[in-house]
Amino acid sequence: MSLTHRPVAEKDIQAICGFPQSEDELFFLFPKAEFPLAPSQLQESIAQRSNSTVVELDGEVVAFANFYRWETAGSCSIGNVIVSPLARGRGVGQYLIEQMTNLAFSKHLATEVTVSCFNQNVAGLLLYPKLGFQPYAVEERKNKKGNRVALIHMRLPRNAT
Repeated sequence: MSLTHRPVAEKDIQAICGFPQSEDELFFLFPKAEFPLAPSQLQESIAQRSNSTVVELDGEVVAFANFYRWETAGSCSIGNVIVSPLARGRGVGQYLIEQMTNLAFSKHLATEVTVSCFNQNVAGLLLYPKLGFQPYAVEERKNKKGNRVALIHMRLPRNAT
């Protein structure tokens, strides 16, 4: 298994739009988007964010993330995290988050990296603490059906790596 990463390209957009398998999965990735994810919605998000990155597994795009906040010598916040259904459970998400964290600390000189995860996203809730992220706040949100959900905010300080 060969994993590499690079900046997102126009040719990746359609594949990434196919990753969320349900309205719930899309909500975890991109709460404001409508299901199914349209290329225009993803392109708009990429335009407003920084360091949109894809992971390739043996040459195929299998994961995506970016920063929705990127402060020099401050905090970088990872968002729009998604792994292709075909690549889940194979370490791709871990590789992606490690690359984004490295980018935050090296390029942006971040003092911390944050990530937020909805309470129903079990894969994310299990992954982030394994990588050193610690919960520091819980925020009440509403999902697309108007139900209460918890958005768990986690952080990884620079000195923890």
